[in-house]
Amino acid sequence: MREITTLEELDTLLEESDQGPVLILKHSTRCPTSAGAYGRVQAWERVLGEEAPPIYLVNVIESRELSNEIASHLGVAHQSPQIILVRDGYALWNTSHGKIGGLELDSALRELG
Repeated sequence: MREITTLEELDTLLEESDQGPVLILKHSTRCPTSAGAYGRVQAWERVLGEEAPPIYLVNVIESRELSNEIASHLGVAHQSPQIILVRDGYALWNTSHGKIGGLELDSALRELG
């Protein structure tokens, strides 16, 4: 998982999604629900190892402008925590809060990735 903080990094991520699925995890460093989702995504990523798609972290409090741009550009209403599956520059799927987990990610990638 790699943190992004700039609009330029978002542009690069969107270009990367032309080659395969990427995930954006919106995370609040002040929210226990978000901490739980963050931990589940980290565990899922560890299990998949090199098979995991790229996962980009956006700390929504510290990078508010970027978080707002993601919502606007991808047409996905902001939530935190939230994970968004992006392919070919478009949001294909997203979920939030307690629904963020390995089974949900596996299913979304199998169906849409």
